[in-house]
Amino acid sequence: MLRPLLGINERDLERQLLRQCVGELTACRHACADCGRTPLIGEHVHRYPRGETVCALCRPARAAEPLSTDVVRHSERGHSVRLRPRLVA
Repeated sequence: MLRPLLGINERDLERQLLRQCVGELTACRHACADCGRTPLIGEHVHRYPRGETVCALCRPARAAEPLSTDVVRHSERGHSVRLRPRLVA
């Protein structure tokens, strides 16, 4: 249905949708300021004064001490279902 109206074939449409999805995923991720790698869950990341986040692998290359060190958490942390104690009637 789109082909006659817009001149788009299915392969071009699929390619465009894939590019959009990948672009949205990379825009939302946090990456190391030095190597560009996304730190893994459970890995330590180091925060520096200008808002830079550096992974544990790149930390030894910097002479300055980080402002803080945090552990990378899963994106669902705090959003999972919690069991509550049953009320006794």
